[in-house]
Amino acid sequence: MSDLIEQENTVGTVHDINEHRPGDGPSPLSLVKPTDDQTPAPTAAPAGPVVPLWVRSGRAVRTAVTHERTLTAGRLAVRHGMYVVGGTRIVTRRAWDGRSAARYERMIRTAEAAGQPEVAAEWEERGRAFRAARHQRRMDLLGAPVRLAKGAAVGAGLTGGGLVALGVAMAVSSGDVADVGVPIMGFIDLVAWAVAVATVVWGPLVTIGPWLGLLALWGVGRQRQAAPQWALPANARSTDGAPITPSVVVTALRDLGIAALRKAVKEMGDAGASMLGPIRIAGCGVEVDVTLPSGVSTDEVQSRRRKLAENLARHEHEVFVTIPQAARTVRLWIADSGALDEPIGPSPLVTDPETSADLYNGRAPWGQDLRGDAAALSLLQRHLLITGLSNQGKTASLRALALWLALDTSIEFRVADLKGVGDWRMFDGLATTLIQGPTDEHVRDATHMLEEAVDEMESRLVALEKSGATDGVTRDMARTDPRFRPLVLIVDEAQVAFMCPARTESVSEEGKVTQGAPYGGTKATSRYFRAVRKIHNQGRAVNVVLWQGTQDPTNENLPKLVREGAHIRASLVVGTEEQARMALGDKAVNGGAAPHKLRQGLDKGTVVVAGDGVKLAPGQASITIRTHFIDGTNAAEIADRAKTRRADVTTRTDAAPDTPADPLADIAHVVGDTARMVTQEVLQRLAERDPDRYREWKFSDLRSALEPFGAAPYKSDGRMVVGRERVAQALSERDQNPGTGAAA
Repeated sequence: MSDLIEQENTVGTVHDINEHRPGDGPSPLSLVKPTDDQTPAPTAAPAGPVVPLWVRSGRAVRTAVTHERTLTAGRLAVRHGMYVVGGTRIVTRRAWDGRSAARYERMIRTAEAAGQPEVAAEWEERGRAFRAARHQRRMDLLGAPVRLAKGAAVGAGLTGGGLVALGVAMAVSSGDVADVGVPIMGFIDLVAWAVAVATVVWGPLVTIGPWLGLLALWGVGRQRQAAPQWALPANARSTDGAPITPSVVVTALRDLGIAALRKAVKEMGDAGASMLGPIRIAGCGVEVDVTLPSGVSTDEVQSRRRKLAENLARHEHEVFVTIPQAARTVRLWIADSGALDEPIGPSPLVTDPETSADLYNGRAPWGQDLRGDAAALSLLQRHLLITGLSNQGKTASLRALALWLALDTSIEFRVADLKGVGDWRMFDGLATTLIQGPTDEHVRDATHMLEEAVDEMESRLVALEKSGATDGVTRDMARTDPRFRPLVLIVDEAQVAFMCPARTESVSEEGKVTQGAPYGGTKATSRYFRAVRKIHNQGRAVNVVLWQGTQDPTNENLPKLVREGAHIRASLVVGTEEQARMALGDKAVNGGAAPHKLRQGLDKGTVVVAGDGVKLAPGQASITIRTHFIDGTNAAEIADRAKTRRADVTTRTDAAPDTPADPLADIAHVVGDTARMVTQEVLQRLAERDPDRYREWKFSDLRSALEPFGAAPYKSDGRMVVGRERVAQALSERDQNPGTGAAA
């Protein structure tokens, strides 16, 4: 019965499986084990592409070769093998130096290459003494065999005689004649024992002797790290802060990856020392000139600055490669490790309240060069351009120069701050015009400010021509004639002006608005661009100069003609070499200037300066300066000191006068508490107070303004003066009777 049930279940199961069709869902499960002839064939996996054996073998070999353990084992084997090779080379060289005069010849060539003849003469004398002693030793060796034979005969005779004498003494003491030979036999036994010991020891010594020699060579190589850098352990490769020596510099140059340079160094008898000039201490680092061998260009070394720095165990920003005047020469300045991360001291403007400025004879203290020397700029009749990425200290660097110049009371400032966050607010009361803001309206006012300066520049040119001066505006003219007073125009964030889309608008009688020339832009139709070009072309001849600060120097926000019109070009960190060339020019970058190599955020206030006005070493095209940082509080204090040295200055916040002139009140203000003021000083103070109105005034204008009120200038002690009491009385009478007098 059970067999029948099992057979029915089996048949039913087979029937169910056979009846199953695709798409009916999963096959039903059976609890009955199928027989052998009913076992379903296993489903074959989809066949993939057949990988050849040689491909699989190659992959396996590559995996094994590139595995970290294999690489570690390979480095270990190469390192210790090269220790033996390097140790052999070192020991061989030491032996050769000890037996020959090679050491002295090498030191003589090194001293001569370094320009130290006295050191070369000292080593030459040492070499001569060594050769004389070596000659004497060789002459002594010629007679050594005879002396050795004589010594051996005398030694044998003395030894034999001594042993016989000892034996006779023993025989006399013992009364036995046989004791005469006891010492001789004992000596013979001693020799036999020595031979036996040597025979036993000699075999193992011959076996392990070479291994001991290899161990000694390995120890020398390991001590001197005589293995490739890539094979050394990480702690052995780290040499940060290592001192800079001639061998370190030559090795760094040799390993730059320049085949011609490496080959030339190997072929030099002095191991490359003749390439180097003296290594000089220069501020917080050292400086050395390297004369490159034939076939190696300075560009090749400059382009490998990072690798050179790493070879010298320095960071890239701690090595500067410049091109001096000498042909085929590069000048390396290598900082002490970490020295450039230390801040420099405060500005003299902050530490010395008595600091003064003189545009004609002085230089603005801007910071320190990389050697730690004070870096100062001459600003006389020089247009200035400073560029850099945002938030790298551009405004602070530009403002530091203006604050120093503000201490010269003969300077007039007109400032347009197109950032508008208050960085120049301390010039309120110093500058006759102060525009602050980033809008199109502020760009319009800044453009008007420059256009007014162009008009003034052109009137100065006419006055200069009429004066007959052949040397341009001299110091005396600038100090005594208000028409030629130095005028400094400052536009910070000038890229806002160049990129401004606003246009001039005019309204016809019918009320139709017509758009004219754009205020911004980089084309010749831009009003701002035209004003800048005119000032660059003729401004310096009549003491009108333009300083601009801008971000991200490109052709779109800093036209080529504007860049090239600046006498002093400075750049903080920029993003690319192309931007560096736009900021400083091709000549400076080709000569080693590299603001694009500065570290954004870490090198704030560090500028690379090219052009006129800064002292450069002969042949140098640029200098790197770490500028003093003057914060807002200190800047305000310096500005207050400058204001106390000047007459009160009325600062306008746009480019057009907005109040009618009142010469009598202005004259009373500048005279102040002085009983009698010379007319020339009155004119000068009026020009300081409101240059647009009073810069062109002459003595006749001053008389015309005062005569209607009965306060005309008069002579006192042979000089024309303006009396305070007369002016005050005239002003009082005019206020009481507004209809009297006349206003100029």
